[in-house]
Amino acid sequence: MQEPVAEFTKVESIFVRHRNCLMARADFTPIFTDYYLHLMDVGERHPENLDTPLKDLLAVLTLHLTARPWAETIAWTANLRAPRVNFFATGSSVHENIVARLFTKDVREPDRNFLYSQTTVPGSEPRTSTIEVGNVDPLDWIQHFYEQSEQRPGRAFRLPDDTYVLIAAQPDFDKEWFENLTPELVARISGAEETKTLETRKFKFHCGCSLEKILPTLSAWKDKPEELFGDDANLALQCPRCAKKYLITREDI
Repeated sequence: MQEPVAEFTKVESIFVRHRNCLMARADFTPIFTDYYLHLMDVGERHPENLDTPLKDLLAVLTLHLTARPWAETIAWTANLRAPRVNFFATGSSVHENIVARLFTKDVREPDRNFLYSQTTVPGSEPRTSTIEVGNVDPLDWIQHFYEQSEQRPGRAFRLPDDTYVLIAAQPDFDKEWFENLTPELVARISGAEETKTLETRKFKFHCGCSLEKILPTLSAWKDKPEELFGDDANLALQCPRCAKKYLITREDI
């Protein structure tokens, strides 16, 4: 009998002793299951060449959030030339949620591929960074992101059974060991190396959007609904984070 899928993805933060590296590891089956259920709800289906990178982006951003301090909300947007799409993902360690969506319409064509990152901490101004990326592989993106924005090496690995691992270097790390890592070696780290679990975080695929949160974006039309609705009785809006559709009426405004 097949075991039920867990309600959340448990992400382990593990210190690899003697190598001075932090390992974030998780089975993303729960998040990917909810991601596909969400696509069914919003009536979307992505081709495999776009679906796989979006799932990879969900995974690596979740692992990156776990490797970072608590109280951060991080949003990543990859604006690509070919295919001309935007990959978007955002997550919060405070609310323990992650969400992503794909934009294929009305996407601005850049002269190069860019990954934009914004990190928000309550009480502080958002921190932003931009890096150039050369392909459609989020596992490669995060390696360049760590080199340029984190100022330390970091590598992500895709293992069997929806398991992903992020290895982030710490001061005085074993550079030769780090650079020679393969998915097979990473899968055996817990048995081959001396490790210590530092903490465990729980993430789920969840946006948190609602009609009440979307309505304030229409406040400019509160006194002129005819300009917004025209001859229609209602208006359909999409959440920019997850693509969920909301039907807005004149009474709502």
